[in-house]
Amino acid sequence: MRFSRSIIAAALVVAGFAAPALAQDESSASFFRNDARVRVAALGEQLTLGRETPRTTREVMADPTGARPGTITVDTENRYLYLSLADGRALRYGIGVGRPGFEWKGAAHVGRKAEWPSWVPPAAMLKRRPDLPKFMEGGIDNPLGARAMYLYSGKRDLMYRIHGTNEPSTIGQAVSSGCIRMLNEDVTDLYSRISVGASVVVL
Repeated sequence: MRFSRSIIAAALVVAGFAAPALAQDESSASFFRNDARVRVAALGEQLTLGRETPRTTREVMADPTGARPGTITVDTENRYLYLSLADGRALRYGIGVGRPGFEWKGAAHVGRKAEWPSWVPPAAMLKRRPDLPKFMEGGIDNPLGARAMYLYSGKRDLMYRIHGTNEPSTIGQAVSSGCIRMLNEDVTDLYSRISVGASVVVL
């Protein structure tokens, strides 16, 4: 499937920014949290995900988006996130997306990044789920997982994140409150490749 370049271009024009250069690739087959080693799958390993089993978590492929290198394109319908690379290639990742009633589309940019982020549920979420904690330290049990990229429009935090997960079985499903979920090994890889200011298009 190939996306309409006009749709992606229009979204980026509305957002008013261009895709920055890719960050240096520092992805690895393992990463650390304090003194505890968390092993993750290497590129190309077969994993069991929500929609297709088995499938490749990350795949380098011809870029179907036509976006500038460094742009993140989220295909919510098919549960894929694409990072556009040079030479007409892209990295494709499996993702989880917003459940019915919590979907959204539009342009944004990465306003900030965090490793092993803490989690503060929004007030609306706490109203729906009063059983949730008001604050949770970062760690392997945190719903945001190993990394988070915070999506902004201008200087306004949209309250949506691209983040890891403590529920890997939900990848490939529509279960979130609008955030884009990734496997921890995938979000760590994406995090290492992009910089603050990276353009994000959600389709």
